[in-house]
Amino acid sequence: MIITPIKIQGKKTKLVPHIIENIDLTDNTIWVEPFLGSGEVLFNVNPNKAIVSDNNKLIIDFYKKIQTKKISSQIVREFLEEHGKKLEDIGEQYYYEMRDIFNKTHDPLYFLFLNRSCFNGMIRFNSKKEFNVPFCKKENRFAKAYITKIVNQVKKIEDIILSHGDNWQFICCDWKETFNKYKNNKNAFFYFDPPYINRNSDYFNKWEEKENNDFFNTIKNNQINFILSNWYSNKYRNNDVIINNFENNQFTIVKIDHFYHVGGKEANRNSIIECLIKNKDE
Repeated sequence: MIITPIKIQGKKTKLVPHIIENIDLTDNTIWVEPFLGSGEVLFNVNPNKAIVSDNNKLIIDFYKKIQTKKISSQIVREFLEEHGKKLEDIGEQYYYEMRDIFNKTHDPLYFLFLNRSCFNGMIRFNSKKEFNVPFCKKENRFAKAYITKIVNQVKKIEDIILSHGDNWQFICCDWKETFNKYKNNKNAFFYFDPPYINRNSDYFNKWEEKENNDFFNTIKNNQINFILSNWYSNKYRNNDVIINNFENNQFTIVKIDHFYHVGGKEANRNSIIECLIKNKDE
C-alpha cells in the first residue's frame, strides 16, 4: 500500500483495495480524477495514463514540483532536518513563523512541514485562503524516525511519478473543467471523490449543497465510465442525497464500513459506512 506524504481529511487509504477491486482498466485507459486530494487512490491504482486535478493549488504544486524534479526525497530530508531542528530548539513559536512564511510564499516544502506538524494532520484555510491550523503540541515533532518515514513516502511517489513521465498530468482547476474536457473521450475512466457536504469541512473551498447537486446531475446525465466514493450513512443519519440520486437500476452501490481518525474534534472521528457508486455492470 502506497501512503502519500500529505495528510488530509477523508484519506482513502482503507478504501483503496475496494476501489481497485471494482475497476477494470486497460493499457489505453485514461484515468481522470478531478478531485485529487492527497492522491492516495491515484498512486495505488497506478494507471498508465492519468489526468488529475484539484482546485487546491498547493497539493497540485507539490506533485508537479516532484514531477519536474524541483522537489526530491533528498531535498525533503534536508529541509525537514533543518527546520525540524529549529522547531525543537525554538518551540511552538517557530511553527507559526513557518506558517506565516508559507502563507506569503505558498512554498510546497513549507506546506509539507506544516501538514506534518499541525494539529491532527488537518488541511484547513480561512476566508483569505491562509492556512490556519494550529500547532500539534508534541515533543520532538520531527524526530529522526519520523523524518525518515516522510522521506520514504516521498521517495515512493517520486519513483512512480517519474516512471510515468508526461503520461501523468497534474492540473489545478475546477472539477468541471477536467470533466468537460474528457467526458467524450471513450478511453476515459473517471474516479470522483468530491468533498462531503455536511461533514464540517473547511478544505480550501466550500462545497455547498448547490454545487453537490450540480455535480451529481452532471455525472448522471452523461454517458461516462466512472466510480464515485462518498458516505452512505453514519450512526446519526443516512446520506439521502446519495440514496435519492443513485439507488436505482442505473447504478451499483457498494457499501463499506470505515472509520475516520482525522478531524478537528474527537466527536467527528466516528465509524461511517462509505460507499462506492459505479455504472451498473452489463
